[in-house]
Amino acid sequence: MNAVVATSVFAVFMVAAVALGLLALRGRGKGGGLAEWSVGGRSLGPVFIWVLMAGEGYTSFSYLGAAGWGYNYGAPVLYVVAYMSCGYAIGYVVGPMLWGYARRHGLVGITDMVAHRFGRPWLGAVVAVLATVFLLPYIQLQITGMGVVLSVISYGAVSLNWAYFVAFAVTTGFVVVSGLRGSAWVSVLKDVLVIATLGFLALYVPLHYFDGYGPFLDRLVAEKSDWLTLPGHGGGGSGASGLGELWFISTTFLNSLTVVIFPTTVAGYLGARNADALRRNAMYLPAYNVLLFVPMLLGLAALFVVPGLAGAESNLALFKLVVDSLPAWAVGVIGVAAGLSSIVPMAVFMLVIGTMWGRSVLSLVPRLAERQKPAAQVVVVVAGGLALLLTYTAPNTLVRLSLISYEGMAQLLPMVLLALVWRRLTFRGAFSGLIVGVAVVCVLVFSGNDPLGGVNAGLVALAANLAVALAVTFAGPRDVDPRPDAEVLAHDPVGEEGDPLSVARSARGASDHRV
Repeated sequence: MNAVVATSVFAVFMVAAVALGLLALRGRGKGGGLAEWSVGGRSLGPVFIWVLMAGEGYTSFSYLGAAGWGYNYGAPVLYVVAYMSCGYAIGYVVGPMLWGYARRHGLVGITDMVAHRFGRPWLGAVVAVLATVFLLPYIQLQITGMGVVLSVISYGAVSLNWAYFVAFAVTTGFVVVSGLRGSAWVSVLKDVLVIATLGFLALYVPLHYFDGYGPFLDRLVAEKSDWLTLPGHGGGGSGASGLGELWFISTTFLNSLTVVIFPTTVAGYLGARNADALRRNAMYLPAYNVLLFVPMLLGLAALFVVPGLAGAESNLALFKLVVDSLPAWAVGVIGVAAGLSSIVPMAVFMLVIGTMWGRSVLSLVPRLAERQKPAAQVVVVVAGGLALLLTYTAPNTLVRLSLISYEGMAQLLPMVLLALVWRRLTFRGAFSGLIVGVAVVCVLVFSGNDPLGGVNAGLVALAANLAVALAVTFAGPRDVDPRPDAEVLAHDPVGEEGDPLSVARSARGASDHRV
């Protein structure tokens, strides 16, 4: 009976999510072209941008991985809060800059930007292929995350294989049709449930199992003190876990830079109605990070309630606390919040891959140049289907690729960001640096040298990337590009006509002048 109740609640909300995603198209005819589908017609306001970008940051990792990391290691998991908060601060500057660049030139993603900046369409295709390799593991991880959640909240009644398929089918069901706008609408439902369920669990678990926060924290300090400092549990005095201070600082620094040019983040930037919506978003998003402390804390609570979890089972620490102690309907609602935390980011990952291929790869084929949106929609299904197939047949393939996903994406920083603010950077320099950076990160990660001397391997690779890019740029011939700086470089749109911040400043200036 518990399984029936919990899965029924889950099913109702999944149908509602698909319906909400499709409802996003109401009044928009056939859905418009590629820009309408991939970046919401550049018309999303502050609320939709906030829930969409918060949805990208709050994935199934927050319910499974964050609690699992808290359970296994403790304090090192706080790097997630650190890098996301720092990334939002950087995004205050970078987001409006990329939004303005894309809007001026009719671009819809980072592959577009790279191709336009260096004047080489084929370069956008290369970046699209590389970014796809780094993004596919995230789709697989979200499929796996939702599958695990559904299987657990159904009390084992739904098999993992069926749960994986449900994750793929629900996400594909609305993202192919409604695109980024549908993901934003579903994010509203997801965020309401996430805030409600985590707020409830933050109060329920300490009271139910420990008679309050005081006794829980006293016991944590007395019995599990090594979970509360770096390098966390298992690190020892020598930092054997590799998760010490150097790792924390270097990972926070690298990820906070990378997150602002991550293709899914950029999709959120480009969907904004104006640059001011992104500035406001950057100020409000860190408040959402407060929620990340809840699964981390619950992972620590699980140390006392369900000790002995090992391996992948530790990722279920949060659900182990609630499945046996809450009524089935409540378990179902919490499962829905966790499931939607898989669906929303997975939808954006799939959409971004489709956009990159439709715009930068398949458009190079003459017959497909005028059919970019249909091509992108087909790629969405193919990318999701490929991740699903590998989840069934060779899950370790994508798991191993996921080891280099974020660190590999970081190697695009010079080509995507530095090149947009520094014209002197040449194509030869940027491309050479990219090759070296990706090679270094692959060698370090797959040889077991991540971190290297306590430093995140991705940062070591990025340093090599930049060194090569600068050396080749200054030693080699300069690129001959007749276009003016305004055509090639990006800048913050403050001061441009229609920018709300500029209008507000002008109004204040006029008022001061009258006074």
